[in-house]
Parts: sequence; C-alpha cells; structure tokens
Amino acid sequence: IRCWSNIPFITMPLSRAHGKSFAHRSELKHAKRIVVKLGSAVVTRGDECGLALGRLASIVEQVSVLQNQGREMMIVTSGAVAFGKQRLRHEILLSQSVRQALHSGQSQLKDMAIPVLEARACAAAGQSGLMALYEAMFTQYSICAAQILVTNLDFHDEQKRRNLNGTLHELLRMNIVPIINTNDAVVPPPEPNSDLQGVNVISVKDNDSLAARLAVEMKTDLLIVLSDVEGLFDSPPGSDDAKLIDIFYPGDQQSVTFGTKSRVGMGGMEAKVKAALWALQGGTSVVIANGTHPKISGHVITDIVDGKKVGTFFSEVKPAGPTVEQQGEMARAGGRTLAALQPEQRAEIIYRLADLLTDQREEILLANKKDLEEAENKGRLALPLLKRLTLSTSKLNSLAIGLRQIAASSQDSVGRVIRRTRIAKDLELEQVTVPIGVLLVIFESRPDCLPQVSALAIASGNGLLLKGGKEAAYSNQILHHLTQEALSIHEVKDAVQLVNTREEVEDLCRLDKLIDLIIPRGSSQLVKDIQKAAKGIPVMGHSEGICHVYVDMDASVEKVTRIIRDSKCEYPAACNALETLLIHRDLLRTPLFDQIIDMLRIEQVKIHAGPKFASYLTFSPSEVKSLRTEYGDLECCIEVVDSVQEAVEHIHKYGSSHTDVIITENEKTAEFFLQHVDSACVFWNASTRFSDGYRFGLGAEVGISTSRIHARGPVGIEGLLTTKWLLRGDSHVVSDFSEHGSMKYLHESLPLPQRNTS
Repeated sequence: IRCWSNIPFITMPLSRAHGKSFAHRSELKHAKRIVVKLGSAVVTRGDECGLALGRLASIVEQVSVLQNQGREMMIVTSGAVAFGKQRLRHEILLSQSVRQALHSGQSQLKDMAIPVLEARACAAAGQSGLMALYEAMFTQYSICAAQILVTNLDFHDEQKRRNLNGTLHELLRMNIVPIINTNDAVVPPPEPNSDLQGVNVISVKDNDSLAARLAVEMKTDLLIVLSDVEGLFDSPPGSDDAKLIDIFYPGDQQSVTFGTKSRVGMGGMEAKVKAALWALQGGTSVVIANGTHPKISGHVITDIVDGKKVGTFFSEVKPAGPTVEQQGEMARAGGRTLAALQPEQRAEIIYRLADLLTDQREEILLANKKDLEEAENKGRLALPLLKRLTLSTSKLNSLAIGLRQIAASSQDSVGRVIRRTRIAKDLELEQVTVPIGVLLVIFESRPDCLPQVSALAIASGNGLLLKGGKEAAYSNQILHHLTQEALSIHEVKDAVQLVNTREEVEDLCRLDKLIDLIIPRGSSQLVKDIQKAAKGIPVMGHSEGICHVYVDMDASVEKVTRIIRDSKCEYPAACNALETLLIHRDLLRTPLFDQIIDMLRIEQVKIHAGPKFASYLTFSPSEVKSLRTEYGDLECCIEVVDSVQEAVEHIHKYGSSHTDVIITENEKTAEFFLQHVDSACVFWNASTRFSDGYRFGLGAEVGISTSRIHARGPVGIEGLLTTKWLLRGDSHVVSDFSEHGSMKYLHESLPLPQRNTS
C-alpha cells in the first residue's frame, strides 16, 4: 500500500506481455506503463503567454493517482516556450529605464510594443521554471519527478538511445515520474513532410512524434494524447456534419478530412494521427482526447484508463458488427420508416412477432436454458433474479397474448388528432401524436422484456436500442432475431437494434445526439446509476418500488390476508410488491392482526418492525434499519399508524410514489386515501401487483414511471408518444392580424375525427 495525502492506495497487480495493443477500451484498465502527452494548447493559457495552472494541477493529480496504483507513468510535456515567453516579456518590461518611461509619458508606456520573441530563447528561459512547477506539484502527492530533454539525434545515435532507455527504466524502477520534452533551445527547425520515415523510424519533429517514439521504445501499454479537441472527427471540428470518431482503425485515414493545427504548438491533428498509428503499429494503444474542457479535464486521464468512452481510441481490431453510434443512426432511420407505415402494417408486424413467440417456443426455451445453466454454474445471480431470467411455455403464451393486445390497440396511436382549432378563416391548426424518436431500453435478467418493449416501440413508431444483461445473452439474441424477422415483412428490421458490443451503460447514456429517451428496467441501483450517468437525455422510470398496504380499522377480515399475501408473496422481486405494511393501531392484539402474522409466517416472510410497532411489543422482530427499504424478497416492514391521515403522511415521507393500497370497507376513508396519496398508482381493496401494463389492458409496458412529467404509472403506447403541431393556411401572414390588419383571430375549437375503436 502506498499513501499520499493521508489516503491509502492499494497497488494493482498489473503485468502484461508487450507486443500487441489492446483491442477494446475495457482492457485499458490493465495498462501498466502509460505515457501522457500534454499538447501546447493543454498546458498554456488562452493568451499563449503563461501556463494554465489549474489545468496542469488537475493533470498532475490524476497522474499521481495512477502512479500510486502501481502503474508506471511518464509525461511528455509542452509549455516551455509559453512559460519562457511569459518570463521574457516580464523581463523586457522591467528592463525599460525609468527615464525612458517618464520621458514617454504614462499613456505611451501602456502602448509600448514588445518585440517578437524567438522561440528557442523562450524555451531556454522556460525549461527550468516549467520543471520547478512540476516538481512542486508532484511533491504534494509524495512523488518525485525527473526532467529529460531530448532531440531527434538522441534516437538516431545508438549509444544515446541505449542511455536514454536505461535512464527511463531506472527512473521508473525507483517510482519516479519522468517528464520528457524536446530540447527546443537547440532543436533544428522542423522539416516539412518528415513525420514518418518508413515503418520502423519516426522523426521527432514535435511532441506528438516524440511521445509515439518514446512509447514504442519503452514498450508502453498506453499513450494518451491530450489536445484542445474532443478527439478525431471525420471532418474539421465545428463544421456542420462533423462527427466524433469513437474508434479509429488503420486504413481509415481516407475517410477523414484534416483541418488546421491548434492555436499553439507544432503539430496538428494529422500529425497526431500519424504518430498514433505509428505507436499502434509498435504495440501501444492510443487515445486522443480533450485535455482543456473544464467539465472533463479533471478526470479525463483516469476515465480513459477506466475504459470509459472518452476521445478517440485507436484499435487494430475491427468489430464484427456496426458500432453503437451506427446502430443509433440505423434505429433513427428505421423508426422514421416505421412511423410512416400504415397502422395496419405496424399491427401486422406485432401479430407476426406474437406468432413467432409460440411457433419458435422450443428454440427460445433452449437458448434460455443455456443462460440459466451459465448463471447457476457461475453462481452470480440471486434466486429472485434467476426467477426473472427464467422463461417458460406459460410465460411465452402470456407474452403472445399481451402482444396481440398491443397490436389491437395500436391502430390509431400514431398520427391521432387530439386537438383542432380554427385560428382564422382558412387557417386551421392540428395537434397530432408522433413518436418520441429513438428509445434506449436497458434491462437486467428479463429476456421477456425484449419482445414487450419491441412491440410497444413498433406500435408507437419509435426506433429502439436494446441493451440487455449479459446473463440473458442467448435468450436476448434469439428474441431479437425473431423481432427482426417480424419487422422484415415490411422491410424495417433496422428499427430495433440489440447492442452487443462492449459498451458500458454509462457510455450509452452520453449519446444525447442519438437517443431521445432512456428507459431502465431493473434494480433500483441500475435506475439510480442511469439517472446519474444520463447526460442531457431524459430518463423514464422509478429508482425504487417501496409500495405500501394500509390496513384500516374498518378492513374486511376476508380481504386482508388475500390482498397482503398476493401483494407480498406472489412475486416478491417485482417492483410492485408490498414492502411496508401499515396497520391501524386499533387492530393490534386482535384476531385479524394474528391472522396477518400467521399468514406471513406460513409464507416464510421475514418481518422487520418499525419503531412504533416495536414499542408495542415485549419481544419484537428485528427493528427495521430504514423505513425507506425495498427488500425485493420475502421480507417486509410492519409499522403502526393512528389514522388514515398518518398513513398518508408516512407514505409521503418514506414511499417512492409507486403504488400504495388501502384495505377498508369505509368508503369515505377510502376516498380520502385515493385523493390524498400522491403516487402513480393508488388502489382500494386490490393487490399492489395490479400495477402493471398488461393487467391495465395496455398489452405490456416499457416500465412504471414515478416522474411527474409526461407519463406516469405503467407506461404503454401512449407514454411513448409526443405531439407536433400542423398548421394549414393560405398565404397567411402575422401582419394581417395587427391592429389595423384585415383579419381577426377566431380560435374556434373544431370537432375531432372519429377514432377507430374496432
């Protein structure tokens, strides 16, 4: 264990035979030896005179964190010229004689011209100060740094090359961070078009080529090149159609148009790509990323090493299928084609999918059996999750029935007119339903979710990206294949895409230009993680399903145990299962209360006592740690309340606005509960388990939303639609409606077209 700033860091057992670069971003966390190249635009201020101290301090902190994890870090830095320019400018101003300043006058002094400073002189003046700054910063983390200045000749002279290699290895062995820079005080001017000299030689023309040469010489696992752009774009950044390239492969240079170089420094993006490809050929993985963006520069290096999707990753291994960005574009285009189909055609696709679920039952169950066997062998799933993973003939039949309900109810979902207004004579406005766009649905251990969500997306004309858990890989694969087979009858199979690449969920949540809505289906932790990771994309769902059943003093003895048993025991892992049982105080020590406790014991439900309930008992069950707990198993909390008002207050304080139930024969009390509980679903004398799209007659659901905007409760087709406005006029202009204009606003409501209810 190494320590710095009183924080212990456990060193990582990192070892890797060099010779082949990493194929995927997720493997970067295994990088042992790393070179970080800091471009001039990263370390210098915007005025090109002086260093960006805050940015530099953040980079040093990240390098220190990785160094203290047991990695071997090296820095190739620019900045000596900028730092020297700042010092020399200051010296020139101070060297002006007082007499000259007084003679010139104050106003002329302000406009005094500073001569153009020669770069080599600036480098000579700045090298020592730059290194002193690095040393001071690294000292804060109990790390020693050492400076090495090199030129191109040091790599061409075999003896010097061996000396350099030996020095670097010795510094790394002593846990010292080498800081390397070209010796700009003596370096000759760069030769044009001399970046690459064959396969095995790269000319050290700038710090990009230096970093690449050094990375290969030192058999480095990873080279991180930080610049002032997000990475490599397919056309100059800032142009209308420029797209960030996530993964760049050798041979892709022809598809890229390079722009001008950065505001400072010797190399542009073309030089960086050439250097990166040379390093990649030498067995070093490369990432080019933005080191200047204020929102990400504080963790850009550690994010890259963690395998997060930052910048452009250079890889020699091309994936077999499309990238997730390409899948997003395919889903967008396919969704628009899907939305343009006739309602009967979309329904036909869903009916076909329902038939395939029953016709291909054996193949589906065989694939699901493989998933179950792998999960059991690895022992990575708890019993409730194994139950969610399991498919059966009855489940597939229920799925098929639900899909047929969706098909039948989708006839007039897209393009339905919900408002018509006559604005003025011959000027009519309509509000019509349209798809949201592209949905990203992330689900765990629930392969039955795939056809349900696909059917709802098809019915609502949305493109769909599906990201399932790896524990259901075989089941998801065959179910997606059947979905695409059904879509193929109207040539729109691209509308539903299954993400099979190694995309991390957090990376998917950043694709705000491709995805319009994220819908998580899984544990409360999954939902929380996605809500936290989503960058500019709305998330529909609920983070917890803390559902309550309140047993009122006027409850029916016959109804209570039936409803509680069904709510808790029918499927305890579901988000709509009972988690907290509220009991009116007057029911304590009554036969009804005893029946409830006996039933829970027979069903092997573990009881946790709330604070008030525990105070009434001499020997109570274990007291609950938190009244805001979703157990997801055969466990529940019992708490006592004095009235229906207190039950409502408890639900508002500790609930998750999901589903809450009252059991009572008193209609006035029930109506008070129904009107005052502010949850997505509120029931009277019915199980919490009815909170479900299929049971509501929606055919299926993409999830249950507890948000207050757009959709709430079980979300079916209606929740996947938004609206647009259509205005039909005849040479109408706003000026005609001015005070002295010829037209007047009417704003008359018009009748809606008859809905197809067949």
